[in-house]
Amino acid sequence: MVAVVFGARGNVGRHVVSGLLAAGDKVRATSRTPETVGLLPGVEAVAADLERPETLPAALEGADKVFLYAKPDGVEGFVDAAASAGVRHVVLLSSAAVVLPDAEHNPIARQHRTVELAIERSGIDWTFIRPGMFATNTLWWWQRPIRDEGVVRNPYPDAQTAPVHEKDMAALAVTALTRPGHRRQAYTVYGPQSLTLRQQVEHIGEALGRTIRFETISVDEARVELSKTIPAIGVETFLRQWAARNGTPAQVSTTVEDVTDRPARTFAQWTVDHADDFR
Repeated sequence: MVAVVFGARGNVGRHVVSGLLAAGDKVRATSRTPETVGLLPGVEAVAADLERPETLPAALEGADKVFLYAKPDGVEGFVDAAASAGVRHVVLLSSAAVVLPDAEHNPIARQHRTVELAIERSGIDWTFIRPGMFATNTLWWWQRPIRDEGVVRNPYPDAQTAPVHEKDMAALAVTALTRPGHRRQAYTVYGPQSLTLRQQVEHIGEALGRTIRFETISVDEARVELSKTIPAIGVETFLRQWAARNGTPAQVSTTVEDVTDRPARTFAQWTVDHADDFR
């Protein structure tokens, strides 16, 4: 049987591909442009687009299990194609936003919960991976100013988050797809450490071997700064989260270790892995 990985070129999906291969699975990776997918030997690349349901039956043919990212547009087409193909297990990369108290008013939570509900209703077994703050979000916020100016500008230097390494999200997904006992389970995962934004910038500087300045600016200035690299919905979401966590420890979790039997990676480890992205 085949494991199909959607978003195989993404930060998480590419590690899911390598993890499944290491576990001995036959892997099929999907992309809108499969000819551009740089994959490990033995991986089949196929064309598929979650917003074009007519492309899904061929991608899912003979598949037993699927790794999926949350894409509300076209999700009904996906579950229909998956059910018709005989898929028995879907692992969805969702979001911890769906378990927050204000989830019904949070556009990110609504988008992810829409996909979760469609999969739940399909009758296919599922596992939901619900990460909090992605460590890779720092690339959105800070890659350009660190590269160009050696500075980070933010109104909330003491806001705390617990960033999650993308390799840990992938490890959870691979564990759920290759080991028994994870069907019909939802795993909310936060990073192993609560760090202020200033501390996170210091870790990036240590990985680069140089000091990065942290400049405190107004919220309005930050809105302009962030809008250069982030859609408006993301700008307001991040500003709201930082304001809520200013001076307050972020929630951490042991989910990665509990599920995969190995410790979660720290943000300091993530900065070493991604140092070249900030150079």
